[in-house]
This record gives sequence, C-alpha cells and structure tokens, in this order.
Amino acid sequence: MCNRILRWYTRQEPHSKARISMNVIEICAGAGGQAIGLEQAGFEAQALVEIDAAACSTLRLNRPGWNVVEDDVKSFTALAYKGIELVAGGVPCPPFSVAGKQLGAEDERDLFPEALRIVDECRPDAVMLENVRGFLNPAFAAYREHLSQRLKYLGYTTQFKLLHASAYGVSQLRPRVIIVALRSEFAEYFSWPSSFLHTPPTVGVLLHDLMAANLWEHADDWSRHANGIAPTIVGGSKKHGGPDLGPTRAKKAWGELHVDGHGIANAAPLPGFIGLPRLTTQMVARIQGFPETWRFAGKKTATYRQIGNAFPPPVARAVAEQIKHCLQTRRRIFPAIEIAA
Repeated sequence: MCNRILRWYTRQEPHSKARISMNVIEICAGAGGQAIGLEQAGFEAQALVEIDAAACSTLRLNRPGWNVVEDDVKSFTALAYKGIELVAGGVPCPPFSVAGKQLGAEDERDLFPEALRIVDECRPDAVMLENVRGFLNPAFAAYREHLSQRLKYLGYTTQFKLLHASAYGVSQLRPRVIIVALRSEFAEYFSWPSSFLHTPPTVGVLLHDLMAANLWEHADDWSRHANGIAPTIVGGSKKHGGPDLGPTRAKKAWGELHVDGHGIANAAPLPGFIGLPRLTTQMVARIQGFPETWRFAGKKTATYRQIGNAFPPPVARAVAEQIKHCLQTRRRIFPAIEIAA
C-alpha cells in the first residue's frame, strides 16, 4: 500500500511534445517548481526569467533546451511574445509575508508592477501568479483592488484563491494565494481545480525509503512516528543564515514528526544513529513535490533555498490544467472566431 501511494505521489512525467500546444513565459521562475507543473499541464516554456544564478543553473541542468533568461525581471521585455497563451510567475512574497514587515507596495521587492507591465506588453490569454496567504490579508484589500482594476483596464477578469498544497497530493501544509486573470471572453469557462481524492501520504510514508537509504535500523520506527504531513517548508533568503526548517513554531511542528528542524543533513542517518534525524535536500524536494529526477545546482544552502522557495509542481499543474481547459473550451465553442490579441 505504501509503495503504491508513493508511486502515485512521485509520478511527475512531462507531457510529450506532441501534446504540448500552448506557450508560456514565466517570471521569477526560481528552480522550476511552477515550470514543471506548467510543462506537465501541456505548456511549453518560451522564456523563464530568473535573477538567481544557482536557480538558473538548475533550470539549464534539467532542461537544456529551455530559454533561461538570467536577469532582473525589471530588465526583461515581453514585446517579442505578443499573443502568447500564458504569463506565469511566483512574484516575491516578502512584501506580503507575515514573517516580514508586510510593506506591500512600499516594499522595493514588490514585482507586481513588473508583472503588469509584462502582461501589457504581450497581452496573453491568461495570467497565473502565486504568492503567500498574507496577500489576502485585509491590510492589502486596496492593493488587490488596484491590481484587479489594472488588469480589468487591460481586458482581464481576475480571481484570487487560497489553495492548500495538501489538497493536491502534496504532503505539506502550504497555503498559497493563486491569482488567475483571463481575457474577458475566456473568463466564464474557467473553474478552480477540485481537490484530489487521494489523501497525501504522511511524512513517514513519503520519506521512509530515503531515511532508510544508509540502512538505519530505526527507519521503520521513525516512519510510524512521523505520521502527519509536513508544516510549510521555508526557503528563507540570502540575507538570513543557513538552511533550517523555519521559525520556532515550525521547528516544534517538525519535532512532533520526529524530525530535527534545526538544519539540513548531508545524508540519511547511518546505522547506530540515535535521536531525531534531519532531512536532506532530496527529502525536502520530495515533500515539495519535485520529480525524483529533478537535480539542483549549487551547494546545500543554495539548493535548500531553491527548494524551499518553490511553488509545488502538483499545485501548479492542477491550476494550469484548468487554465488550458478553459482556453481550449472557448476555442472549441467558437472555432471560427479570431480572438484579437
């Protein structure tokens, strides 16, 4: 039973080229969490914009054919992609995160204005942006209204939705706000993805094979005690320390799962190890829903930050599939109508 659940959870095969019929440009692409989900949903990346060198190396390592633009999104222009189907991105969360000062539009890291500029430049059929749950706080109601109005001016109908990663098979409490904006003629055909019927595997079930990789004799016992899903993985920033599993409250939640959250291990426990094991970056990547074959460039700290800051691929895929279905439905109903770009 455990093996069957694990095989279901880690199935992450991309669609064949023959099935890919829609294109996307992605900003703030990171290490590819959202890009993987988009690929699996049937979108072909035309450009992935990312400023972090290690993340860009990860993207190139896994998909040599992708057009990775290693630059500040403020320097990127989308004029060459006019009429593309989708603009996607995970714009930086610190302006809206409860872990930060929640400065919103006053935060220099707020890249929503750049996202709007890019949408204006290429006028895609759809927009898909991701941010932290703090974005829905009452303090940012005016900001959300401003964003909606700007998109409405450009011809889009905008929806905001808080989605939980655990509802889409991810063994993690990871609430994220998804913003979907569709050109008005497409909007009525969009619906948010339904939750999966499967219950996510517990951390113990999900990671048992990795925790036992070095023949640790207590792996079975550990797996039984790690009988819940993970708290939100926190990637952190370059300005604050090395890799660990989050603030005090998160470390306590990890402790209840029999995991030491004060750091990331280089390898699984060895025979004779006593105590709470730490996770490896491979384990964290599996919790985030990355494919088993996805490799990360850089040392441990850089790798952990890439993984921790990622958009879980299964969630990205679920939303992107609904967007693609929406676009296809409209075009199927009105096949003879040329929709103006």
